[in-house]
Amino acid sequence: MGGMTAVLLIEDDDNLRDALSLALHRYGHVVTSAASGEAGLAALADGSPGIVVLDVMLPGVDGFEVCRRIRARSGVPIIMLTARSEDVDVVSGLETGADDYVVKPVQPRILDARIKAVLRRTPAAPAPGSAREVHGDLVIDRDTLTITEGIRHPELTRTEWQLLLALSERPGQVFSREQLLEKVWGFDHLGGSRLVDACVQRLRAKIEKEPSNPCYVQTVRGFGYRFGPVS
Repeated sequence: MGGMTAVLLIEDDDNLRDALSLALHRYGHVVTSAASGEAGLAALADGSPGIVVLDVMLPGVDGFEVCRRIRARSGVPIIMLTARSEDVDVVSGLETGADDYVVKPVQPRILDARIKAVLRRTPAAPAPGSAREVHGDLVIDRDTLTITEGIRHPELTRTEWQLLLALSERPGQVFSREQLLEKVWGFDHLGGSRLVDACVQRLRAKIEKEPSNPCYVQTVRGFGYRFGPVS
């Protein structure tokens, strides 16, 4: 099954779950499905999916809480399915650790494209001799995909890594939200700046000593974000 992606689909609607499972299988994915948050968490514990597709409105343990529990133990990419496109619902999902979202009704080809886009977010190979970066107390190793901040060793998701590397390779350069959206999520993504802002917030919570007064990922009001520079 080389090249196939193991997808864990957590969706309580039987018809939608079956339809998406069949469609994703036709697109070349291997799909394990679960009808509740509890069943999904159990399936995650039993296997190692390459990505999780998670409905927000689940009975019992809802999608937001499932996302939090997954993030507490795994950096596996998560795409959330939501029937509501209001900012507050989308941002809530992103802030709990989701990498992306798709608004219902779900078009299988769009979901497949989002899955592939999320899985492409792997850092580029570093140039010789440039794999290890030191920015004050923050050390980034692009070879091993590890970081240290003082004595801490934060664990980043795939998307958080891509955002950190996009910023840190050009310390001091200001990136607009649109530029970061293109570099990290893909130029054709329609998610808007809320994807960028939510990921920045999560990244700061992991690497900054004082997330409310960031040293590394800095806001440039009216323009976007920059990394440091830190001496």
